[in-house]
Amino acid sequence: MNPMRALNISIVGATGAVGAELTKLLEVSRIPVNRLRLLASRNSAGRQVRFRDETCFVEPLDEIGDLETDIAFLCGGGAVSAEWASRFAAQGALVIDNSNAFRMNPDVPLVVPQVNPSALSHRPRPGIVANPNCSTIQLVRAVRPLVTAWDVRQIIVTTYQAASGAGRMGIDKLRNGTRAVLEGSSEPSAAPFPVSLAFNVIPQVGEIDSEGVTLEELKLAQEARKILAMPDLRLTSTCVRVPVENGHSEAVYIEFEEPVRLGHVHELLAQEAGVWLYADGIRKEYPTPRFITNLEDVHVGRVRVNPQNPRGLWLWIVADNLQVGAALNALLIAQLAIANRVIGER
Repeated sequence: MNPMRALNISIVGATGAVGAELTKLLEVSRIPVNRLRLLASRNSAGRQVRFRDETCFVEPLDEIGDLETDIAFLCGGGAVSAEWASRFAAQGALVIDNSNAFRMNPDVPLVVPQVNPSALSHRPRPGIVANPNCSTIQLVRAVRPLVTAWDVRQIIVTTYQAASGAGRMGIDKLRNGTRAVLEGSSEPSAAPFPVSLAFNVIPQVGEIDSEGVTLEELKLAQEARKILAMPDLRLTSTCVRVPVENGHSEAVYIEFEEPVRLGHVHELLAQEAGVWLYADGIRKEYPTPRFITNLEDVHVGRVRVNPQNPRGLWLWIVADNLQVGAALNALLIAQLAIANRVIGER
């Protein structure tokens, strides 16, 4: 990272699951911070958060008048981003948005620094950088070396997404619902899930459109194409919510145009920065969301060539969705912007 002045940073949605995780990661990062502003709804105003031996008070977003900051991380959801992103950018901030509001805007780069760092070689015209969907990030980080090495015919994905993907409310709802079932009492409402997640799996993440595709499945395909610069990539998925507090898992089937050798696949994955490969002679067993360590990495196991089709390859991919899939990727975008001297450009 190039040395530079200490920065003013604002985090919108600071008391949510992603915002809180981002604050923790920023605290231990090497980014020099002059002033940190934690912004949230009025209900969270006044909360105290320790940051680098100082106390920060959460401020109500809709009552602040001064929007000037160097970096604005938006972690408050699509409606908040749609209202506030351009306002922060107009005051000179580089906005790093964690919602779906701008991801498919052609003027807004959609960035996973380990995969497409050149997308942020200069300041984007709107002043906004989009942080991809959590499931997309771990997918593209794992498959990047493979789709670079061989031509792809299609990718089929099934996700197993944790409750924390729905924010702090999702975690609370899973805990409360599980407790109610075990105690034999009536469960609270299922929201934000379609039905209760306790002791259950739900084959729906996001709204279902007229063709039967959920918003999460649509995002996974569209975002992967944009990040990998593969606009014609054939990718289809089924996204499933599972009763896991944190950590998304994915079963991924890639069919290539030519046969692949398992040894070559192992070699490519083992050399990929930020990817932990579980394979014979490297790491035993396979990753599961509860027991993964190295939360900044993507974990890949159950790697195998389809015995009925030597062009087909299966992968099992696990990552911490609050870090790899959200807060950490946002922080890495900020570090990339600093290194490329994008901060402060107008």
